[in-house]
Amino acid sequence: MGKLVYDSTFTAEFDDRLLTHLQIVIGMKLRRGESFMFSWKDDVELGDGRTAIWLDRSLPLVFRYSGSRIPAVNRAWVEALGLTAGSSAGLRIVPEPTDSGDTL
Repeated sequence: MGKLVYDSTFTAEFDDRLLTHLQIVIGMKLRRGESFMFSWKDDVELGDGRTAIWLDRSLPLVFRYSGSRIPAVNRAWVEALGLTAGSSAGLRIVPEPTDSGDTL
């Protein structure tokens, strides 16, 4: 499990593969100067609720991976996550498409 550390005060755990795809989408949005909301469903151990954070290029963000290997990137998943990030609800985690298409 990798970790997303937000503003050095909040840490969320995600699978390394998912975290890699989130890093790409978040990086693209912030590089363009776009601020946005990111929300996800919490694990049962955390109460089975939801968490939402506001992402802006002025806030420190760290992607810390548990493994040293970089997973293959599924272009279709990056596009699907990117579509949610551009919506009024903000970035949400969607299932990885089974047809991986091209890899990056």
